Amino acid sequence: MQFDEAIRRRYSARAFQDREVPRAHLEAILESARHTPSWCNTQPWEPVVTVSRTATDRFREALWAHVQSGRTPQPDHPFPVRYEEPHATRRKRCGGALYTALGIARENKRGAFEQTLKNFRLFEAPHVLLVFCHESLGFYGGVDCGLYLQSFLLAAQARDVQTCAQAALATYPAFVREYFDMPADRKLLFGCSFGYADPDHPANGFRTERETVEAQVRFVDR
Repeated sequence: MQFDEAIRRRYSARAFQDREVPRAHLEAILESARHTPSWCNTQPWEPVVTVSRTATDRFREALWAHVQSGRTPQPDHPFPVRYEEPHATRRKRCGGALYTALGIARENKRGAFEQTLKNFRLFEAPHVLLVFCHESLGFYGGVDCGLYLQSFLLAAQARDVQTCAQAALATYPAFVREYFDMPADRKLLFGCSFGYADPDHPANGFRTERETVEAQVRFVDR
């Protein structure tokens, strides 16, 4: 698949089939992602990947139990404090499109909340990627890890594997670190559920919009 096709076809899948991604395909995706550029070639990403549904299910149930216990979210890195324009409008349109596809009315706050909680079920995906970074590398280590995630998303799409990048999975980092036996100085940035999307599920039936180049870019010619 050509780059332009992969980046246009990629979307955030929120419902998956049961079947696993073959190990050879998974390793090929990670082989592509490892070529991501980084500051001084530090390659700061430290990914953890579940390679079987058994491993994913075990983590899924443990995470779900932790979330349901009522623990307070304590992400390693602060989430946005607010959404200014035009970000607020874009965010609302994205959420509105998802809820409309799922038949969740605007006033149905409970339904929206339950959909959000599906993040912690990994949308029933057969695999999950979790990306850690050493705390000493700060903001720019996080930028490099974001590049790694983009490489992973597109390498997966090029092999017809669908993904959903999730900041939600970084809201309980202490639990995730303990579960995967990661050192305390490795900070959790985000996760990504992945596998083969369920093409018939309404959550996968809508696409978000993108601004035009002219609306985004300031061109300077002198």
